[in-house]
Amino acid sequence: MERKPKEGPLQGIRILDLTRLYPGPLGTMMLADMGADVIKIEDVNSPDYMRFYPPYIASESAGFVAVNRSKRSLALNLKTQKGVDIFFSLVKTADIVIEQFRPGVLDEMGIGYEQSRQVKEDIIYVSLTGYGQNGPYAKDAGHDINYIGYAGILSSAGSRETGPLLPGPQLADVAGGAYMSMIACLCALWAREKTGKGQLVDVAMLDCVLPLITLQMAHYQATKINLAPGELPLSGGLACYGIYSCADGKYIAMGILESKFWKIFCEMAGRTEWIDKHLVMGEEAENLRREIASLFRTKTRDEWAAAAKKLDICITPVLDISEVETDPHLQARQMIYERVHPVCGRIREIGIPLKFSDTRPQPSGPSPALGEDTRSILEETGYTQGEIEALRQERVIQFPDSP
Repeated sequence: MERKPKEGPLQGIRILDLTRLYPGPLGTMMLADMGADVIKIEDVNSPDYMRFYPPYIASESAGFVAVNRSKRSLALNLKTQKGVDIFFSLVKTADIVIEQFRPGVLDEMGIGYEQSRQVKEDIIYVSLTGYGQNGPYAKDAGHDINYIGYAGILSSAGSRETGPLLPGPQLADVAGGAYMSMIACLCALWAREKTGKGQLVDVAMLDCVLPLITLQMAHYQATKINLAPGELPLSGGLACYGIYSCADGKYIAMGILESKFWKIFCEMAGRTEWIDKHLVMGEEAENLRREIASLFRTKTRDEWAAAAKKLDICITPVLDISEVETDPHLQARQMIYERVHPVCGRIREIGIPLKFSDTRPQPSGPSPALGEDTRSILEETGYTQGEIEALRQERVIQFPDSP
């Protein structure tokens, strides 16, 4: 079956994907969704760990399925010279190599940026790490929680009573890793278009998650006050910007920063005395928050949401994940993508966020089995059937039906 993407704005771009787990694979999946030919290269003896992480849909890891669609899979032993030779033969055909190892690992394997640019001078390398290629933490182990801890994000989430609280999504993995690696790829491609030169792009998740606290850092620079969790204006400090429990135990999100909306809300609530307290902070905000909380407990979430929608005042329901996939707006935006997976059956996935009027992207296939496209990729690269079979016998490569 032909699994190359046939639609999208990145048609004609080939990416060799050496990333594993979450941040890199999510970024390369979105690039593949947008038309790039992404070849996921996995070690024949130690494939992407995400393949083995629960929970499972049938025999497939739900996490792996979620972040690896639209890609082709090549199972390759890069610890052998023949495996390295295959890699370099692919580099000659590629635009970008994206990797997620600690600094220096690919150089030791003989397939780093400097080695690859000897094969293809204008190759682009995007190196995605936790802490970057240099600095005191460069070679330290880390995960999302560590990066957002260093970035000051954890210290701004939660409340004085709870202390720092973990956000639901992995902010550094997604915003700092997946999204920024995509931006790195596209910027480097454009630079090469103008200069003819490839380059190495150093993407550190700690660096890339720092812009998420731009406003908080500006607040500190202006006041020199190190506020406790929950005291920053948009993290609990303002009563007009917060989450409130309703009569049915569900929650409503209030984001009323404009005075015109605040006035309408106070009139709807029958509490015009609140109008002058819109942006109060500290103890005044605490008192106001208690009064607003009492108000929201008088009706259900959906009753409040329906009333607020008529007034257009930035009060919306807090949806559970089970409600997200049936939300009519997200369905209309094609952000809930339904497909039939060969193993998992009918599944729902997150759709493609970017909408193009002409070069419309479309997922090209489900997540691949390990080595599913090994044979076709090597055939494209010029290997004969006899050479491919010999490489399989030597366990340099692997197919799904390899012994």
